[in-house]
Amino acid sequence: MTKLVSVVKARSFIERCMTAIGTDPKHSLAIANILIEADIRGHFTHGLYRLEMYMRDIESGVTQARGEPSLEKDFAATALVNGNNLPGVVVGNFCMDLAIKKAKEYGIGYVVCKGSTHFGIAAWYSAQALQHGMIGMSMSNTSPVVVPTRAAKPSIGTNPLSVAAPGREGDNFLLDMATSAVAFGKLRMCRVKGTEMPQGWGVDSKGLETVDPVEAMDRGGLFPLGGAEITGGYKGFGLAMMVDVFCGMLSGSTFGTNIKRWKGEEERVHNLGHCFIAVNPKVYADGFEDRMQASMDQYRNLEPAEGETAVLVAGDPEKEHMRKVSEDGGIYYHENVLKSMDKIADRLGVAYLLRQ
Repeated sequence: MTKLVSVVKARSFIERCMTAIGTDPKHSLAIANILIEADIRGHFTHGLYRLEMYMRDIESGVTQARGEPSLEKDFAATALVNGNNLPGVVVGNFCMDLAIKKAKEYGIGYVVCKGSTHFGIAAWYSAQALQHGMIGMSMSNTSPVVVPTRAAKPSIGTNPLSVAAPGREGDNFLLDMATSAVAFGKLRMCRVKGTEMPQGWGVDSKGLETVDPVEAMDRGGLFPLGGAEITGGYKGFGLAMMVDVFCGMLSGSTFGTNIKRWKGEEERVHNLGHCFIAVNPKVYADGFEDRMQASMDQYRNLEPAEGETAVLVAGDPEKEHMRKVSEDGGIYYHENVLKSMDKIADRLGVAYLLRQ
């Protein structure tokens, strides 16, 4: 069972809840914007559903409610930022803005940060470069919930990465992916809905495949991208380590098995590392946007396989969901998610999401 909620009401609810627990109002707005953008794009694992997690970290003091990121090193096209344990989106916005400014001056901006927290959907940051006609990249290390190839226990993060590249007339390539089989939040959503998860998503406490989200979350973990070794899971494991090179090792943040786990370490700061890159195509061969558009059109115009209707490029499914949200006049949320929001409203004394 789902219910329709207007985008304005959903954003306002998040903003009011975060502010009610002492978060800087402008930081509350930043959090609300990225969570709702995730839902608009159809990534419900990183949207409203995450509010409780963000609130818990603020209320426990693990994430700082007020303050600003700071520059530790600033050299030409590069910079090292300290996020000072602020909300990841606050840190990410600061870093991506800096990368874009550097790309305007030097052709490329390459910014890494330490001392950050969960930064939401990676596409939020890479897409910011599109507004300036640039290629954007973003990536982050995360808590170890993925079981590496040939291992029995979760030891590395989902370590997402995103690349955005502009085509013509607002069209663009927008890749946003975890280096695990799926985002960890998809297991959470299966658990909330009380359903099994598809095969190929996760493993049990012995490192064997399971369709039980509770087993995978509490005692096992996620497969890396590609699944088992025979189907290329070692490639996903390699990509996850690659992200950690740029986000963890390069920034001086925690990395790999040292990163805070979701359970049992509630009071320890995250100290996550992120990497943000902006590239100005104009310093390279002329006509980048035309070639980018031609490339996307080539794939979209391929003959679909039997039973399929169209070939899609990265970002197309999200565009379709955004169109649907616009047509529906809001976002459809599962009733269990809305019930959890009512509990938050009761505790904080703020207006209910569906009774504003």
